[in-house]
Amino acid sequence: MQRSLLSHAALSLAVLLLSVPALAATPLNIVVFGGTGNIGQRIVAEALTRGAAVTVVVRDPAATALAPDPKLTVVKGDVLDAAADARLLRGARAVVCAVSFRRPPDPAAYPKAAAALVAALRRLGAAAPHLIFVGGAGSLEVRPGVLLVDSMPAAYRGEVLGQKDALDYLRTIKDAPWTYFSPAGSITQGTRTGKFRLGTDQLIVAADGSSHISMEDYAVAVLDEIQMPAHLRQRFTIGY
Repeated sequence: MQRSLLSHAALSLAVLLLSVPALAATPLNIVVFGGTGNIGQRIVAEALTRGAAVTVVVRDPAATALAPDPKLTVVKGDVLDAAADARLLRGARAVVCAVSFRRPPDPAAYPKAAAALVAALRRLGAAAPHLIFVGGAGSLEVRPGVLLVDSMPAAYRGEVLGQKDALDYLRTIKDAPWTYFSPAGSITQGTRTGKFRLGTDQLIVAADGSSHISMEDYAVAVLDEIQMPAHLRQRFTIGY
């Protein structure tokens, strides 16, 4: 009788283990749009460090100077092309949009990029990857009802408002997996510490009144969200 019970328990455990998705064994495939920019390069480097296979999508692969890596692939593409995006995203666990539309300035391209990627996710249905949309800090609140953009110079407002339009659009999407990520007020080249605070819609400010994060720790937070999603269909932010 005891042997029968033990055999039954072992069988039940085997069935349970087979029914649990083997996430740890699943290759981490990530597609990055804008992977050659300051933020994008750090995200790519962090992903490669964690053993991910990374596909960087650029307009001109021949002009890309990313360091060669056996897990890195560079392909030609356009984030605004939803049909092409869907083909590139097939089989990926996550897609990061870190594209800057500064040269030439095109603030309206931010919500267009968000819409194109959402359209691509919808084409893939249940197999759609998690979209991480890298946005700006300007739409964060500095106090209730007051945004950081309200005190920013006019020269930056166009881009910031375009990024906010992308966030506002994504907040209407209930049928695709997305996360919008805003940095601290200041984001600069620095060191990877892995020690920072996370928030949602309010600017994170240190005791000395500054709001700062390194690009390297920003990338850490992006990969953390990809591997352990905690802000599905939300915006989150970072700061020391």
